[in-house]
Order: sequence, then C-alpha cells, then structure tokens
Amino acid sequence: MPAPGSAPTRLGFLTTGPFDPVDPATGLEEALRLVELGDALGLDTAWLRPDHLRHAISSPVAMLAAASQRARRIGLGTASIPVRAENPLRLAEDLATLDLLSGGRLRPGLSVGSPKRVAAVDRAVHPTTAEHEEPGRERLLRFRELLRGGRVPGADERPDGSDDEDDDEALTPTVQPTSPGLADRLAYGAATLRTAAWAGSHGFRLLASDVTERGSGGGSGFAADQRALIDAYRDALPDPAAAHVTLAVVVVPTDGATAEQRARYRADAAARAERAARADQSEGPGAASSMVRAPDLVGPSDELAAALLTDPAVQAADELAIALPAGLPAGDLARILTDVAEHLGPALGWSPATS
Repeated sequence: MPAPGSAPTRLGFLTTGPFDPVDPATGLEEALRLVELGDALGLDTAWLRPDHLRHAISSPVAMLAAASQRARRIGLGTASIPVRAENPLRLAEDLATLDLLSGGRLRPGLSVGSPKRVAAVDRAVHPTTAEHEEPGRERLLRFRELLRGGRVPGADERPDGSDDEDDDEALTPTVQPTSPGLADRLAYGAATLRTAAWAGSHGFRLLASDVTERGSGGGSGFAADQRALIDAYRDALPDPAAAHVTLAVVVVPTDGATAEQRARYRADAAARAERAARADQSEGPGAASSMVRAPDLVGPSDELAAALLTDPAVQAADELAIALPAGLPAGDLARILTDVAEHLGPALGWSPATS
C-alpha cells in the first residue's frame, strides 16, 4: 500500500466519449484526439468508460484499437466493460488481439454493470435466454480462464470422430491469439464493500470511482467510505504484493482556463450535483440512496492538490484517473487535460512519462 500521506505514482484520465447523435463520428474522433493529447502530455493511462444504449462510447475495443495506432506510449484502459453483455470467448479474442497490437499496453477493467441498466441490456443481448445466462462474476471468471489459456470446451472434439492432426477443420483447444500477462492486468470495477472484497479475493486489480456505498466508512463521509472500500479490497487479496488500485475522481483544474471556461466548469459541476441529488431522492431506500457520490472538485491546482493529498482514499490508491466531465465541449476537455498534466500532476508530486 502507498505510504500514508503519499499521492498515487501514476496519473491518467477517463472519458466517456460523449457525442451528438446527429454527428457521432465527430465525438468519437474527439475522444481519440484526447488519447493522443494525453500521450503527448506524458500521462500514464487513458481510460475509456463504455456504456450501452447511450450517446457515448459503446465499443471500447474498437476505439482502443484505433487509439493504439495513434498514441504509441500511453496505457489504454477500460473502466469498465459490463460483462453481462459480452461473450467470454469473443471478448478474450478481442482483448488479446488488442493487447498485442498495442504492445502490451492494455489495462482492461470489467464489472457486472449498473443494476439499473443490467435488465435492459440483458433483454437486448439475451432476448430469450436472459434468465438462463450465468451471473456476471461467473462469466468474468470464465473469461479470465480463457485469457490464461484455459481449454475451450469441445474445441478439440472433431465432429467425424477422426484424430487427423492435419485436418484443415481442426480447432485449437485454446483462445487465439494469446497475450501473456494480460490476465494479470484485469481490474474489477467495484462500488460496495462486498464487491471490492470479491475482487481482492479473486486476485483482480481494483477500479474505484466517485460512487461508493454510503456509510461503509463508519459515517465519517465520502472519503472514509471510499477508503473502506479500498481497504476491503486489499484485506481480501491472497497476495498483497499484487494489489493495484485505480481511483477515478472528477477533479477540474482551472489554471489555464479563461473566465468563460471557469464559469462553464462550475455550472457543469453544479448541474451534476443537482442530478445526483434528484436521483438519490427519487430511488428511495435500498436503491440509489444506499450509494453516495463525491462532489466534483473545481479550482486552482494548488487547492485541488491540497485536498487530494489529505484524502484517505487517494492516499491508498496506486493510480489517479481524472474523470473528464461529459457535459463540456471538446475544447474545454483538452484544456482540462493539459492543466492536469502541467499543473495538477506536478502539484501532486507526479512526473510525466517520457517513453
């Protein structure tokens, strides 16, 4: 675990790749340009947050494949792919191929998915078999086993019963291609103590966001709740040396922003806070009210760094991923990303990667 009072040694960013449904190509291109910019600025990882049935990135594998050929150094992550919508064999093939094309830079994050959306996606992906599909975490474990070279059931059985190894129709018993080490880089997106402990006990890395379980830290506020989640993960790990925590936070530095941009940043943060409050009130007990969202932080980098360096959850993380607000235009996101690398990062003690 990082030393008390320390900052994460790695700094990245996260984007949902929002787009106008009238012109989605422009929004997707803007997301790729952000990855290129992050690469040029020396940031460690570009994280894409995919979502189905929304005006945002829905195919992170396709996006990261394109990004891997335009940005040649930065790590490429997903935060996170909802496995209920995926076929484990096909996902293993896609991610192994992407990892090889990127030179081993892939950082796949996966999760069961938001409870509010799982049902809708299940009906779309499995219209007649949803109730028979394996639970998300079982599907994730099967996917990881395939990545590790586990045998594909029935792949080495020939329909005609022959044992001719030169048969052109013969199948390999394992997923192809293989990318050694990829399975060890898998992370699980968790928002509750139970799911964080599950991720740790099964040897995954951890993705934590600005949403976590209310009261899990003893009622001392969001930072304590989020720290409790990270501690639950680390405590459950069979091998503490394998721990890796990426923490996504909405932090918006204003150092290089114009007065107009600063006004937009703050208006967007206020609108997000209002939407979160409405959702909390509308869902009632046992639903959204059981979760709590961190407020966005907007301000000069020295003030933001002072707040982050005293945050117990940040102190327990290995990597900080700055989540870019989806409601701002592309020019603002590029300005924020530049300020993250040139002002906020150095204020946290971070240095840009050079190779």
